[in-house]
Amino acid sequence: MQTVLVIEDERDLAELVAFHLEKEGFRCLIAGDGNLGLSEARRAKPDLILLDLMLPGMMGTELCRLLKGSEQTAAIPVIMLTAKGEEIDRVVGFEMGADDYVVKPFSTRELMLRVRAVLRRHAEKTPAVTSISLGLLAIDTERHLVEVAGEEVLLTSTEYKLLMNLAGRIGRVQSRETLLQDVWGYNYLGDTRTVDTHLTRLRTKLGAAGEMIKTVRGFGYKMEET
Repeated sequence: MQTVLVIEDERDLAELVAFHLEKEGFRCLIAGDGNLGLSEARRAKPDLILLDLMLPGMMGTELCRLLKGSEQTAAIPVIMLTAKGEEIDRVVGFEMGADDYVVKPFSTRELMLRVRAVLRRHAEKTPAVTSISLGLLAIDTERHLVEVAGEEVLLTSTEYKLLMNLAGRIGRVQSRETLLQDVWGYNYLGDTRTVDTHLTRLRTKLGAAGEMIKTVRGFGYKMEET
């Protein structure tokens, strides 16, 4: 049974979400503020976190940054739940490492679909190859270990999937729509800026090796060994 941690200060909403998740076969935990949510995530190591943006004690974006910045919790996928629907809020959420973003009010059916999509792509098996070496970049696919010039680089699950998608198709251009489908598992209603945000973050984390990721103007991205 997979565990979902719901970090939401509106108790009625948290219990409603938990009720529907449990109907779908998940085990649910609830935390009512940011600090408690961080402690619970570290203790329980859930399979997925539903995280409200506006929380007492600690903002959801800061909590997401802490989760994704810790080796202990970085691999846990995070879906942000928030009443804010402006583009800047989505961008900030993704920059902090969120894997998906659902705007309140949302239907429980939509939320369940998003939860299963994120968990599905997170659980997909890595390719049969056990290692990939491209210039300064080395990827151990069995351990999900990424190194640049011998130094480990900590990536979120989505960033790792993006990197594997591009590195596994070296020299081949991937459209933003294709990356959305392959990495996220469904279409973001045409919002390809999601890809751009994650690729920018991935390039930054990879440092010098990030220069191998090339932008193909008006189409998408490809990876070339320099």
